[in-house]
Amino acid sequence: MLTLAADIEVLARFGRALADPIRCRILLALRAAPAHPADLADALEISRTRLSNHLACLRDCGLVVAVPVGRRTRYELADERLGHALDDLRTAVVAVEADKTCADADQKGCC
Repeated sequence: MLTLAADIEVLARFGRALADPIRCRILLALRAAPAHPADLADALEISRTRLSNHLACLRDCGLVVAVPVGRRTRYELADERLGHALDDLRTAVVAVEADKTCADADQKGCC
């Protein structure tokens, strides 16, 4: 069973991964199907170097795994439940007042 500290670490890792739009796009692409880096780079229209850096981050966060396939490497979500979690997050209703932000949004760089 996970401890509270482990739960917080898992959420923090997931948050770090989702903090970048490119990593979100990668996760959504891998949610649809495992893929090789060259194919992902072409589909997402980003350089292979940039993709490689983002894949390394996602591996470090524990969200994707690299699977050797002959002389190539295929990437996929580390756990199929991550796909369900992404679906839940995408469809969650986020209540935000259009004219409101956090009181200290300028200092924190949020909202």
